[in-house]
Amino acid sequence: MKIALAFLMLLALAAPTLAEPPTMMIGYLGEQRKSPLPLGPLDEAVTDEGLQGARLGIADDASTGRFLGQQFRLQEKILKPGEAPAEAVKEFAAADISFVVADLDADRLLQASAAPGAERMTLFNSRAPDDRLRQDDCRRNVLHTIPSRAMLADALAQYLIWKRWQHWFLLVGPHPGDQAMAAAFRRAAARFGAEITTDQPWTFRPANGRADTGHVTLQTEIPAVTQVSDYDVLVVADEADEFGAYLEERTALPRIVAGTQGLVATGWSPVSEEWGATQLQDRFHRQAGRWMLPSDYAAWLAMRSIGEAATRLHSLDPAAIAQYIRGDAFLLAGFKGQGLSFRAWDGQMRQPIFIAGPRLLVSSSPQPGFLHQRTPLDTLGIDLEESTCKF
Repeated sequence: MKIALAFLMLLALAAPTLAEPPTMMIGYLGEQRKSPLPLGPLDEAVTDEGLQGARLGIADDASTGRFLGQQFRLQEKILKPGEAPAEAVKEFAAADISFVVADLDADRLLQASAAPGAERMTLFNSRAPDDRLRQDDCRRNVLHTIPSRAMLADALAQYLIWKRWQHWFLLVGPHPGDQAMAAAFRRAAARFGAEITTDQPWTFRPANGRADTGHVTLQTEIPAVTQVSDYDVLVVADEADEFGAYLEERTALPRIVAGTQGLVATGWSPVSEEWGATQLQDRFHRQAGRWMLPSDYAAWLAMRSIGEAATRLHSLDPAAIAQYIRGDAFLLAGFKGQGLSFRAWDGQMRQPIFIAGPRLLVSSSPQPGFLHQRTPLDTLGIDLEESTCKF
């Protein structure tokens, strides 16, 4: 009897230890951003884009991990305007965090990747589309789940070429992001055989379309701006979203608008419901009270990449997970119809790109007939042979 009682006491003492599964902490590093002014009454300000995607991803990791005795937790840090990321990286390093979802613009991402302690981490870029981060400014400790501008431009170009809309009128905004996107469109046109018949900067500042008689001013100005020689499609580079949304139905010629507004190429869209995406959209909407946006999806991909690797390896060893994610065996189901993986030469995640309208999915690139010696996904973005990334 005494032996049995002692045995039960030992089990009771050991139970908490046995019940506590191994835990992986994952960091989320974001920054406060000023919400753009809404263009119309249906626009809603979003202040947590990216963060909600990371939260859904960690919840999915935890749900899967329970079957393997694995636990995942998220440590969140939001940078204030002007705040350098070095202190946040230091906090993550002190917490023994090896993986960080970096929802940062390009310059801050580079600062974070160079901060003391970051050399022992893998940072997932879920925000910055800058091609330079995949080229001369690439970093060994950075992977990219957000598509690059080159990927977006190539995806749209393939669809336009498939439709035989080969003559483009390129209209370019004044901001650095607009200029970078325009450069990507020019590259894509040359790559796939389109002709840019007119390449023109946007020099007007349209009146606020929501003001009294604002539509009257727009109805006069935009036809004047777009009075050019004939073309098939107006490709707009307006990442700042200052004028592109005003162009549709107001151009001098009855032509479609594509690019950063109108018919857009995007890593994710709320209108996607194919390949099982409806259940992801619904789960996200229940959590966040809004629809999933591209940076949400990119943050979710980062979280799920870590969780998928941990599941496949039956391990939470950071070194093994980091190696597996970068390897040829890694494939992630991303609700896009095919497995997603990372390119060895620049750390960019291969993924289909949606071609979407405001309310419905139009297509998905790569388009039929665009072939590649490795995978058609590598027809989108910077290919191995043209990469200048040197890890």
